[in-house]
Amino acid sequence: MTFRRVGDGRPYPDHGLTQQDWAAIAPTQVRLDDLTTTKKTLDLETLLDSDSTYFGDLFAHVVGWKGELFLEDGLHRALRAALQQRTMVHARVHTIGKNT
Repeated sequence: MTFRRVGDGRPYPDHGLTQQDWAAIAPTQVRLDDLTTTKKTLDLETLLDSDSTYFGDLFAHVVGWKGELFLEDGLHRALRAALQQRTMVHARVHTIGKNT
């Protein structure tokens, strides 16, 4: 299994982080099979585009909420990692509230 679960939407409350706020969070490695996606579909053209991260953050954005890790941004990066048979992805992780 590549991901813990495939979700559809963000079940957690709005965190209000800007791109600058995300950039201030140090990246860490996250296991792909610990992540729940927030998108059910992806654009194959974006997945295969070698420049798809050129204008965005180089690291995926992950939100921790209620003990679960949600892949908010970076689905294409995570899938590329999985296709390369890697089990980890570098991500910036922001936790909302307590992980209970």
